[in-house]
Amino acid sequence: MANAVFPVSAAALLAAAPLACAAPAAHGPLPAPAPKPVPAAAAVRSPQLLGVKVLQTLPHDATAFTEGLEVAGDWLYESSGLPGRSWVAAGRPGGAPRARVQLSGRLFGEGITVVGNRLWQLTYLDGVAIERDPVTLAERRRIAYRGEGWGLCNQARNGRRRLVMSDGTDRLTFRDPASFKAIGRVQVKMAGSPVRRLNELECTRDGAVWANVFPTATIVRVDPGSGAVTATVDAAGLIPAGEKTGGASTLNGIAAVPGCHDFLITGKRWPHLFRVRFVPRRRS
Repeated sequence: MANAVFPVSAAALLAAAPLACAAPAAHGPLPAPAPKPVPAAAAVRSPQLLGVKVLQTLPHDATAFTEGLEVAGDWLYESSGLPGRSWVAAGRPGGAPRARVQLSGRLFGEGITVVGNRLWQLTYLDGVAIERDPVTLAERRRIAYRGEGWGLCNQARNGRRRLVMSDGTDRLTFRDPASFKAIGRVQVKMAGSPVRRLNELECTRDGAVWANVFPTATIVRVDPGSGAVTATVDAAGLIPAGEKTGGASTLNGIAAVPGCHDFLITGKRWPHLFRVRFVPRRRS
């Protein structure tokens, strides 16, 4: 059914327990807090090297072609792609969705972000951003834009919020969260070289933008002011080869857990959602 809404009451959505930062680790004790971002000038010469410490492994819909992932309030929002099979859902991490909406026609759903009373969802080649109600996920309107849509997040900047969007290139575009109009852009570079194919994004409260780099297991931390990569995360090996069934493929999906240094990460058709913390790793 085109643009079908699987309804759920606002009361049911708001009744869930919060995603606590004190959750027990599934693979040993919690590591020390993540290191502070290094200055952009130093990052150009030598980005910080980070690895992944798995704290908890949660179930994930292995049919989801994950294109967007974000925690807002107590809820995990996820966008799944592919023409004619795209959807957006909200629910408790690791649980069944409490609301889910199928995209109409052959729209290919991409990155999502919740800002205020809006949920924005990108589309891949369709050139439209969809504004939704963040509780029911019902579509409100569509805004046209040029180019491809990949990742999306939002952050505070100079006392106001802005959207940050990737389009598969080495550029991040900043957009107004009400009108979706482009208000600026920055080129992302590491050690002076462009970092292309930036995919799913996450904005964190320290002002950084984290980006999956398609089609790798690398996540980069970006200073959105200069575009410099300040850290790289090696997230390889989370899914053992024996569990890559049903077409499980690229790492894609990163969502910060509010109030702590943890992240939720997953991939396209992955059977697991991982709660992780990024920790320093040695240079080889």
